[in-house]
Amino acid sequence: MRLTHLFIAASTAALLSACTPKTEAPAPEAAPAEAETTAAEKPLHVAVLDCGTITVSDLDIFSSAGDYAGQSDTLTDTCFLVHHPKGMLLWDLGLPGMLVGNGENTQGVFTVSMDTSITDQLAEHDIVPSEIDYVAISHSHFDHIGQIDQVQGSTWLVNQKEKDAMFPPDGSGPYDPSLAPTFAMFNPMEQLVIGDEYDVFGDGSVVIFQTPGHTPGHSSLQLMMPESGPVLLTGDLYHRTESRELKRVPRFNSSEPDTLASMDAFEARAERLGAKVIIQHEPADIEPLGGVIR
Repeated sequence: MRLTHLFIAASTAALLSACTPKTEAPAPEAAPAEAETTAAEKPLHVAVLDCGTITVSDLDIFSSAGDYAGQSDTLTDTCFLVHHPKGMLLWDLGLPGMLVGNGENTQGVFTVSMDTSITDQLAEHDIVPSEIDYVAISHSHFDHIGQIDQVQGSTWLVNQKEKDAMFPPDGSGPYDPSLAPTFAMFNPMEQLVIGDEYDVFGDGSVVIFQTPGHTPGHSSLQLMMPESGPVLLTGDLYHRTESRELKRVPRFNSSEPDTLASMDAFEARAERLGAKVIIQHEPADIEPLGGVIR
């Protein structure tokens, strides 16, 4: 059973019918004023974007053990704009932009909605989509690729396993045919196929690493933040705090053994680094960030 088959296919069908250079500020009689910096001079910082809401009326689908039956929850769908002195990376692409202004859309146990598109949220940061250097998705499920149309000028960073799941080399078609129109929008983009671990800017501060199982090439993101230290973004390795605590694997999963192995590797990395872990669908992890990771 797949998430895409439960609500993605029907939803897809419905939705598709800077500053001056740094200078010394004049010294007043008191302490000198802090000089402004250009975006390229600022240390690594990350804007947290609201890419939709997913209300689940029955969480049973989120555990192959069947121990969530009858429970409900509301998940956030979050994207992350990573500002690095050498460029910008957009991590994940949320729900489709066509949801904006269309209220709630329900299919099966899922009700999805979105208030503001990625493009409009970028504008709040004085950024236009053409300024985004790189796009990377944790994986190719519906709720992580929905606004690919808005960032067509970026370079897509993708590992071979996930690319092959979307575009099988044997020509058999994607794992979910209903996603083919969205997948097709990745094709015109400049593409860089990356390995199991990829240092985006070459200094160890932003690293994409594979955590396969949820999809064949599922990935997570490691950030070395100047204030909060190491941070790991889970993608959909976990969906909820309880999923992490109990190592619960969803029913919509390409390989449960691979997912469990990825969980072990992820936790070993988190412990080694002393990292803060952010579950991307967990409101309790996202809301305290206040829209930014520093």
